[in-house]
Amino acid sequence: MKFSLISPTFDRPEEVREFIASAAALAYDRSDFEVLLADGTPQDGLRATVEAASHASGLPVVFLHEDYLPVSDARNLAARHAQGAYLIFLDSDCLLPKDYLQQVEEGLAAHDWDAFGGPDAAPADFSPLQKAISFSMTSFWTTGGIRGGTKRTATYYPRGFNMGMKRSVFDAVGGYDIHFKTGEDIDLSIRIQQAGYRVGLIPEAVVWHKRRSTLPQFFKQVRRFGAARWALAQRHPGQLKVTHLFPVFLTLGTFFSILLGAIAGVPLPIVFIGYFMVPSILAGSQYRSPHIGFLAVASTVVMMSGYAFGFLEALLGGGLHKKRG
Repeated sequence: MKFSLISPTFDRPEEVREFIASAAALAYDRSDFEVLLADGTPQDGLRATVEAASHASGLPVVFLHEDYLPVSDARNLAARHAQGAYLIFLDSDCLLPKDYLQQVEEGLAAHDWDAFGGPDAAPADFSPLQKAISFSMTSFWTTGGIRGGTKRTATYYPRGFNMGMKRSVFDAVGGYDIHFKTGEDIDLSIRIQQAGYRVGLIPEAVVWHKRRSTLPQFFKQVRRFGAARWALAQRHPGQLKVTHLFPVFLTLGTFFSILLGAIAGVPLPIVFIGYFMVPSILAGSQYRSPHIGFLAVASTVVMMSGYAFGFLEALLGGGLHKKRG
């Protein structure tokens, strides 16, 4: 078998049903790939949903369960049961385009990467807010293309929503570090790079990423990303770049400018107003929707402030990244 598609799950039955349906619709020989879900839903509450979705789609699913199974443990557990020569890790809120594995196969045929990743995006049928959040997370203006949105990155680190590697590479570096509560995917990518393996982007291997459906949920998610960045900097010296600190500078600068304006009547510098207004133009043009452009302003504010909050929280007090046990 060539590919093992692995996803950690925790409740969210509708999300899991859609993920299985998209895997079942892949235009690829079913004898050459498998789907493994490692689940932490309490009392095995997701099993019936997975079994029904597997039966309805005709796609066998390997389902592994332990109550409250953490994400890194889940991925490692599924990897131990996987049969594929390549392990591909995906988030359960991702949907796979029909040609996804074909694009991966063509990318590997062209470059023979030891480890690889692909971008995420939002298709036409996603909600306006999902499209706005997708813009904020993938646009060069907001993230600099570090998630695979552009080839112009100094060093590309695949991320766990769309990340693959040879089984031999995964075993050689020891898999996911269970002491990372988030950021474990980037930690694994860094260790693969440091071990001398060839890592690359397959830009055509896109997944449709639904992400969080409300702005408060999105804030919680990006807060964890900010905390992860500080943990990664501690684990891997030299990994903290000025670009990683940009959301912190932007958020603090905006906050203190508003504070000064309220106290002393100092007008908010045009640089802050301009930065947050640009997404309305870019996202509005990309999706041909002023409404999505407006939502992209809100999602960008939430993304930058959430990341900054998580980073500063971890920097000042350990935050979300105290080691387990």
